[in-house]
Amino acid sequence: MATIIVEVMLKPEILDPQGQAVASALPRLGFTFAKSVRQGKRFEIIVEGEPTDAQLAEVNKAAETLLSNPVIETYLVKVEK
Repeated sequence: MATIIVEVMLKPEILDPQGQAVASALPRLGFTFAKSVRQGKRFEIIVEGEPTDAQLAEVNKAAETLLSNPVIETYLVKVEK
């Protein structure tokens, strides 16, 4: 079995109020490591065996049409062993 990961993030030019809220909260809780924070989504899709090119093409199509809004978001598809 393999896991196909789809990571969805807002495009850099789109404001991220949730990420800004987290970035503001971190120092109040004593965490000073972050310059900024962006929040995204992660989808894990389990497939039998090694993913085929056809399966990856289908996942890319699903990411473009269902899992993300291509007007304001980007996505990355990768295989995790």
